[in-house]
Amino acid sequence: MATMTAAQRREQARTEYDAFLRACPTNQLLDRISDKWVSLVVAALAAGPMRYSDLSRKIAGVSPKMLTQTLRSLERDGILSRTVTPSVPVRVDYELTPLGRSLSLLLTAVKDWAETHFDEVHRARRRYDGDDGQK
Repeated sequence: MATMTAAQRREQARTEYDAFLRACPTNQLLDRISDKWVSLVVAALAAGPMRYSDLSRKIAGVSPKMLTQTLRSLERDGILSRTVTPSVPVRVDYELTPLGRSLSLLLTAVKDWAETHFDEVHRARRRYDGDDGQK
């Protein structure tokens, strides 16, 4: 088994994915999927295909511009598919791809965790803030 020099190890590290490195594409992907609108869109679509108007009603507070940008970026990344049905008016449905469904398992679990544990987090925040932030 050949040993590698430090320069060879650095070069190998540059070619492997390392999300801790800012320039790594996986870091950029984590940045994308950690966005709150992405998480909520993916969690909403986990229940099945939805139209744009259904998504905008389901996800409180998202602006039309932000919802459109989020849907486009998720379509570009292969997380969801967009199906246009010619009718009057045109019908557009969004649905998770197999890749998106695998992601939805994780993001739905995070959403469920937040809903389940918010009271505990809120109590911890109040305790912390009661100490005037001296920690």
